[in-house]
Amino acid sequence: MKKIYPICFLLLSVIVQAQEKQEATPFKKRVLETTEVSILLSYYNQDGNHSAVNGGVGSEKLTDIASNIVVALPLNADDVLTFDAGISAYTSASSSNINPFMAGKSGTTTTSGASGTKSSTTSVSSAPYGTPWQASSGASSGDQLANLSANFSHNSDNRNTILDANVSASNEYDYTSVGFGGGITKLFNKKNTEISLKANAYLDKWRPIYPTELKEYSLYGSNFQSKGYFSGVTIIDQNGNKSTDYLPTAFTTYSNSKRNSYSASLSFSQILTKKIQMSIFMDVLKQEGLLGTPYQRIYFADKVNYYVGQSQYIPVYTTAQNTGVYQLADDKERLPSSRFKIPIGARINFYINEYVVARTYYRYYQDNWGIKAHTVSFELPVKLTTSFTVYPMYRYYTQTASDYFAPYETHLSTEKYYTSDYDLSKFKTNQYGAGFVYTDIFTRAKIFYFGLKSIDLRLNHYQRSDGLNANIASLGFKFEAE
Repeated sequence: MKKIYPICFLLLSVIVQAQEKQEATPFKKRVLETTEVSILLSYYNQDGNHSAVNGGVGSEKLTDIASNIVVALPLNADDVLTFDAGISAYTSASSSNINPFMAGKSGTTTTSGASGTKSSTTSVSSAPYGTPWQASSGASSGDQLANLSANFSHNSDNRNTILDANVSASNEYDYTSVGFGGGITKLFNKKNTEISLKANAYLDKWRPIYPTELKEYSLYGSNFQSKGYFSGVTIIDQNGNKSTDYLPTAFTTYSNSKRNSYSASLSFSQILTKKIQMSIFMDVLKQEGLLGTPYQRIYFADKVNYYVGQSQYIPVYTTAQNTGVYQLADDKERLPSSRFKIPIGARINFYINEYVVARTYYRYYQDNWGIKAHTVSFELPVKLTTSFTVYPMYRYYTQTASDYFAPYETHLSTEKYYTSDYDLSKFKTNQYGAGFVYTDIFTRAKIFYFGLKSIDLRLNHYQRSDGLNANIASLGFKFEAE
């Protein structure tokens, strides 16, 4: 019994010390109080007349529908683990023309007149034909992109240091990407000053798909017109005469299918006054590997033109009146195997009053491909009630052309690099839009064990000076676990 008393006394003293220590420890607010789930939906459609797949001419119609679910899990008071999973599906008139050739068909035409109704059969050549102004029926007319990422963040006890790490992966029919990175954020001056440094790497790989005529040439060489897809297919020249002279000898397949991207970002944020907050940022990005797109065609000004289809449409090839002939490529897009990018920008937010905040943004961009760009954007959130906010927005963008860009049939075969992708051309854009946000801090609406925290709807219209137009709609829901 005498041995028990010291043991009991020791246990009691440990418990008392633990309680005293717990009482002495200041309360620490959790970084994330409870699990949050965000569901994001978006719809995008565009149209234009400078398809890169068709060498700088043709329809750019594209529709994309995407959805994401983001789950943020509080692991403890300091750590948060976030998962982001998404999938998007698109249909594209442009990419469908990787293989633009469709078989002809016979049809029955019904006509009516004073003497009654009659039917007649109209014959169309059964030989393949195509046009850059219409979507073909090939498998490349649509695709799906799936992506998954995870981010872990750790906050120090005083909440002045944040460490984070992330991994990601995505996949579509001809492209796979794996990424990873991390960063550190430090807060100073009673959290009025913030400095952040982040770094990321993406290790990507193409599964190159080439335009049909170039792929067949790579398989069979100079005899490709008597073998494979083009066996028995008539190729015609500019005058509509049958020809066997088409040989895209400039084309070679890629020996390297990898594309690696590395980035480092530095940002500084400062609360200047009670009503003004400012941040500046700078990124350094390096890409290397296969930076061209394998299925984007090039047509040379110093080469004879060859076609498949109906010769009567050759004179109107570059207009939407062309519904029956397709020009065979001289080569695929060729671009350098490295690219260096530097964007520098700033944000300034002005608190006007309890109902209105002005958010401004500017970015300057430059790369070693010859592109220089400026971006200016503006948002004006207006709080209509405690729950509803509306924010009109505007974005202006302008860029110079890449050293390697030229329009359809302007490049020469003696050049080392060439592209007719108008994303690398000189252009200006205007984007107009508005957003609507509903917020319920009390999460009164419930779905199972989750309360609805906010709804965010955004609508935007995009206009580019080269004729590309797009509409974008996005809808987001945020839920909080009870």
